[in-house]
Amino acid sequence: MKFNKSKLPSRHVSVGVKSAGHRSMYYAMGLKKEDIEKPFIGVATTWNEAAPCNITLSRQAQSVKKGVKSAGGTPREFTTITVTDGIAMGHAGMKSSLISREVIADSVELTMRGHCYDALVGLAGCDKSLPGLMMVMVRLNVPSVFIYGGSILPGNFRGKDVTIADVFEGIGKHSTGAMSEKDLYELETLACPSGGSCGGQFTANTMACVSEALGLALPGSAGTPAVYEERDKYSVLSGEAVMNLIEKKIRPRDIVTRKSLENAAVVVAASGGSTNAALHLPAIANEAGIKFTLEDVTKISKKTPYIADLKPGGKYVAKDLYEIGGVPILIKALLDGGFLHGDCMTVSGKTIAENHKDIIFPSNQKIIYKTNNPLNKSGGFVGLKGNLAPEGAIVKVAGMKRKKFKGRAKCFDSEKFALKAVMERKIKSGDVVVIRYEGPKGSPGMPEMLSTTAAIYGQGLGEEVALITDGRFSGATHGFCIGHVGPEAANGGPIGLIKNGDIIEIDSDKGVLKVQLTSKELRKRKKRWKPKKIEYNSGTLWKYSQSVGPAFKGAVTHPGAYKEKKSYADI
Repeated sequence: MKFNKSKLPSRHVSVGVKSAGHRSMYYAMGLKKEDIEKPFIGVATTWNEAAPCNITLSRQAQSVKKGVKSAGGTPREFTTITVTDGIAMGHAGMKSSLISREVIADSVELTMRGHCYDALVGLAGCDKSLPGLMMVMVRLNVPSVFIYGGSILPGNFRGKDVTIADVFEGIGKHSTGAMSEKDLYELETLACPSGGSCGGQFTANTMACVSEALGLALPGSAGTPAVYEERDKYSVLSGEAVMNLIEKKIRPRDIVTRKSLENAAVVVAASGGSTNAALHLPAIANEAGIKFTLEDVTKISKKTPYIADLKPGGKYVAKDLYEIGGVPILIKALLDGGFLHGDCMTVSGKTIAENHKDIIFPSNQKIIYKTNNPLNKSGGFVGLKGNLAPEGAIVKVAGMKRKKFKGRAKCFDSEKFALKAVMERKIKSGDVVVIRYEGPKGSPGMPEMLSTTAAIYGQGLGEEVALITDGRFSGATHGFCIGHVGPEAANGGPIGLIKNGDIIEIDSDKGVLKVQLTSKELRKRKKRWKPKKIEYNSGTLWKYSQSVGPAFKGAVTHPGAYKEKKSYADI
């Protein structure tokens, strides 16, 4: 296929006498004249040896490059960072996690801009790398295809499928004497048997479902486990697809629209997915200049049936979903039920309805239910508001029996103090654990609380103790855990004003989160409140704290497309 580069970004570094110096650099890397005359395609991966989530991405990138070459492009591979939550969890390293989403997006943007690449294929494995790459695709607005690195295989512990979440909960069981150190060691050696991302419907697999629902990934590409060779087939197809998008002039902002964002939120809600999607979807929307907040996501959940029996709220793991047909089965059920906008464009060059018209819903399985026979009539998470959360909050209710809670506050000004109290058995049934100054600005970095929530759950207190925070939760979290409480404590939000013993009420049926204090008392406490000094006064954490916005808008660090004069694609 022959492409005209006269309007592509790479003309600035490959066409005409003025680009002789640029071409010389390409010749130094073994390219031929005919290679330089083709479109340059960035192939970005988050490959590293930090964790199993990313370990297979380098192999998959080679297959993407084959697809690009076969369809008439010249691939240029590069890597960016990741921070892996499973290892960053439970200590100060977790402050780096959400910030890495911005660094990933920013670093890919700079690489693409600096070298004038014409299109992008992005491969990601761990939680924040998926939205980070999708954000930059929409920001740059050059033809782009996302591909997930794939899920880990489930571990097997004494005849039962297990994931990394079981290990974190095992720590809580050990603290009560319910699991011996020997048994915990056996579990930790068996829970993660291969390369790939965490196996439940945690954040990575949730955002992988989002990539297909948004239309930024090829249908079916998210489901195959990381170590299966079939992933390479999808990688080749993704390389070919990006060249087709260049030819058809289909860009990410043609795909990421308000309707496709609504589709993505439906898929998250229907699958009992991670509450982190309520951070990432607004952030992706910001790149397109679309207002789509936490409240938009939770309103969609309220009217979406919960139909996927996936961990942590259910029984099954990503490999089980793959074996019945993958994410297309979930999307097909939602399309048939009338819950998705079928006319949204995707990277296949067809609409989401066209992509799934020939999918046959399998009846001999218990993983995905039809929408007329759901696990629950509403979605996997609920939005909460009240005098404790004027900007909103979110709680995952998938798999939960209890929908209301009332108890006395036990307040901690960081997660480490709360975790210490849990491990010392100081948290009792009926307590409302309040963890504050862990928001985007105040922490900084809005860390996940899986170590604390898993320990509580492992102690058998999952629905006997509530936890509220201006931080966030792992997709592996379950139990009565409320995150994204805003305004955050660092900005003088009510969560920073409550005291030990205050009565907190939670009603997920009515969407209410409140403290039994009068407006007068809250105003009185606000006058006495003094901002807590941020411990980090240099480096990336400081820079992030100076620019980050509120959680309900996605904790973004720049104005997005709202103030954009011209996208990179139009240089």
